[in-house]
Amino acid sequence: MNSSKVITLLLLIFLSNQAWAQHPDSDIYKTSSQTLEVQPILHGTLVLTYNDITIYVDPYGGAKAFENIAPADIVLITDIHGDHLNMTTLNDIKVDDAQFITPQAVADKLPSELKQNLNVLNNMDSLIVKGISIRAIPMYNLPESEESRHPKGRGNGYILTIDNQKIYISGDTEDIVEMRQLKNIDIAFICMNLPYTMDIHQASSAVLDFKPKTVYPYHYRGKPEMSDIKAFKKLVNTKDNSIQVVLKDWYPNY
Repeated sequence: MNSSKVITLLLLIFLSNQAWAQHPDSDIYKTSSQTLEVQPILHGTLVLTYNDITIYVDPYGGAKAFENIAPADIVLITDIHGDHLNMTTLNDIKVDDAQFITPQAVADKLPSELKQNLNVLNNMDSLIVKGISIRAIPMYNLPESEESRHPKGRGNGYILTIDNQKIYISGDTEDIVEMRQLKNIDIAFICMNLPYTMDIHQASSAVLDFKPKTVYPYHYRGKPEMSDIKAFKKLVNTKDNSIQVVLKDWYPNY
């Protein structure tokens, strides 16, 4: 191979590596053997990357929101609502080869082409995908009612064990007992926006019960007085300053 071809090949490899560069608003956490990257995307959408495995959570926001992010290896969907199961986004991004993890209600709404690698989890079920343990846990509104926006059993929160890190993704829920009783959570993503989920007082009270090492308030678009993430941080850290509350902009302009 002549020198010009070698240079061209090296350039292509360099550009390929740069294409999936770290997101400018991402955070890096050290695991026991690798690193875990957390990328806020939009509202209740995030991307986790570990050991070249890319996990999309509730893909939403269209193709623009996923520019320069590696194609999904795993897609987690929590519920049937359009800001969690968003077919416009799923049709516009690279998920064809991904393993889908969903509750049954979401599976029932997926088109056949996205059911080739589908794994249905009910609340409290678990499985291992690509070496990552994924457990589905309840998410629901209080008081429990069949008429509620999020009845118990329809949607999933998720607990992921990635290397030595345990990550909790709340989905759309209130401060339910299943959340308050969580143990040894390293990173938690906690929703807040009434009337769909909970307010900052419910959210902070639950966080103070289960004491994650790090918590990201997310999914907070709504009434300002009900989703003031700075006030949420103050409520948590006034009573426990050992919990790291990470505030991010979950509503960038795409």
